[in-house]
Amino acid sequence: MRLPKNFLENMEELFKEDYNDFLNSYNSERTFGLRVNSLKISSEEFIKIFPYELEKIPWTPDGFYYKGNDDITKHPYYYAGLYYVQEPTAMAPISVLRPSEESLVLDLCSAPGGKTVQIAGFLNITGTVVANDINFNRLKAVIRNVEKYGIKNAVIINNKEEEISDHFKDYFDYILVDAPCSGEGMFRKDEKMIGSWSIEEVDKYVKMQKNLLLNANKTLKPGGELVYSTCTFNKLENEEQVMNFLKDSEIKLVDVEKNNGFSSGIGLSEAVRLLPHKLNGEGHFLSKFKKIGSVDHHEKNKLNTQAPDVFNEFMKEYLVDDIKGYFRVYKDKLYLSTIDSNELTGLNVLRNGWYLGDIKKSRFEPSQSFAMGLKYEDFKKVINFEYDDINVIKYLKGETLNLEGDNGWNLICVDKYPLGWGKISNGILKNKYAPSWRLI
Repeated sequence: MRLPKNFLENMEELFKEDYNDFLNSYNSERTFGLRVNSLKISSEEFIKIFPYELEKIPWTPDGFYYKGNDDITKHPYYYAGLYYVQEPTAMAPISVLRPSEESLVLDLCSAPGGKTVQIAGFLNITGTVVANDINFNRLKAVIRNVEKYGIKNAVIINNKEEEISDHFKDYFDYILVDAPCSGEGMFRKDEKMIGSWSIEEVDKYVKMQKNLLLNANKTLKPGGELVYSTCTFNKLENEEQVMNFLKDSEIKLVDVEKNNGFSSGIGLSEAVRLLPHKLNGEGHFLSKFKKIGSVDHHEKNKLNTQAPDVFNEFMKEYLVDDIKGYFRVYKDKLYLSTIDSNELTGLNVLRNGWYLGDIKKSRFEPSQSFAMGLKYEDFKKVINFEYDDINVIKYLKGETLNLEGDNGWNLICVDKYPLGWGKISNGILKNKYAPSWRLI
């Protein structure tokens, strides 16, 4: 691996006596991680059913190392949303933020959505996570992950940070600024990132990060907490960025507990660094702030509305218990929304809550998102396969199946975890698994 000369000079100055250990880390193999989706299964239960060897990641309760030659993204449990594949140190920022239930959380730079999913696990179907990204195309991955992992309380928006700070003043209990950066900590994981590194690129990211932090602070409520993180090493994007933020804002640093392989920030004792020569993972920097002032909890509107007639009919026929909440129909799509739509006026909203399905004239057609947010026991008609049943693979490939079962919509599950829909007619299951999700 050929590393840029300027980068190596900077790292030698930064790490000093640890520099050789740091260099040697590039000769070792990268690590691979997954995080259990606590909205669907506990870590304890997951360990019992997962057929591959796992090792605990120390800084997060639901994270595990797995062997890189295990092709875990082809397993049916992956399609059921039981776990999210994520670089181990990328799990640390939310473990440090630790949002409480019923809170309002902003993931300011959310794509591709891994940290949004992790936030939702902490919220446990309460409160709201607002996932934003300035790149519209990258938000497609956020939507996919929100749907796949059964998240019902997410708002997905596509706005500049200035638009968000103008709209949501003193609003959020917690904010994550997982900032775009020069990516020095990911060189071992993705060598293509080396070619795009330069001193000029670092300077560009410094300006971007400063603007993100200043605007995030405007939308953080007094008493609220913010985590700033990067996957890079240099001080300009880390310690110096933090110190400048402290000068410009009425906030204070919160000491991040330094254990489990975390090392203190160089020249900034409250922050932590996750370093590849000191732990099993790549490079990350973390700092946590608290806004000065008292906590004033945001009272979220407890809205309930009447569901459309066609959905009431669907619930009566298929659901064990009715769904209640704030129903909204937008362009013939039915949502169970998490925030009053009036609060979002003026923003570019891609998703507000749980997308249930489409209203087509006199009938309701359930969505893939709806299936993934249900549990096995919620639905009256279920086809359940064991994970090694050949029919699971056929279903995930979108094939029509010959199956005995009740006519009409059926929730297709693997070991009682939903995968999607099928519609049975006289022993033939018409496959309704979302085409863009199918196993190739």
